[in-house]
Amino acid sequence: MSEPTIYIVDDDNSVRDSLALLLNFRGFRCREFASAEEFLAAWRPDWSGCLLLDLRMTGMDGLALQQVLNEHGARLPIVFLTGHGDIAQARSALKAGAVDFLEKPINHEALFQSLGEALRMNTEQRAAERRLADIEGRIARLSERERQVMERVVAGRHNREIAAELAISPRTVEVFKARMMEKMQARSVPELVKLVLEANPE
Repeated sequence: MSEPTIYIVDDDNSVRDSLALLLNFRGFRCREFASAEEFLAAWRPDWSGCLLLDLRMTGMDGLALQQVLNEHGARLPIVFLTGHGDIAQARSALKAGAVDFLEKPINHEALFQSLGEALRMNTEQRAAERRLADIEGRIARLSERERQVMERVVAGRHNREIAAELAISPRTVEVFKARMMEKMQARSVPELVKLVLEANPE
């Protein structure tokens, strides 16, 4: 996984450089791109951090880049910068998931606050993704019978009910249930239910 980075996309060299200098001085790691196309050519799904994106650029504009990234399932939160923004564009950007929509000249504290929020969101999102992958990995290690027992335990069935449904003895249910609980790393049935709901929230 990449180190959290602020990806600056702006076709104005002086703005891009001054933003990078400002953010580096405040301890942020930055990477610069002169166009949306240049960014897309380099972008990788495992990048972490956030995108500091100019709205109006030569070629693909910021809103179009946001749309492409959303279509590709990108997880990078976006903070927009613009010198020519209007309410309709701000609404479109925020509706599509942008963290903030800032106007130039930039208020530095507002910028730091928005970027901090974007980085926090990305960190939490990635932690949630790792958590989900871990739970799904536990479920994948279950045998078919252990999975059948788990589904019935989560549905509130008692051992005798599960035994009758699966045509096995209650004692055998206990054995499969113990193995399943160990593989799921669940110390109690409520904890098991919570894990399964995290993996399958529907």
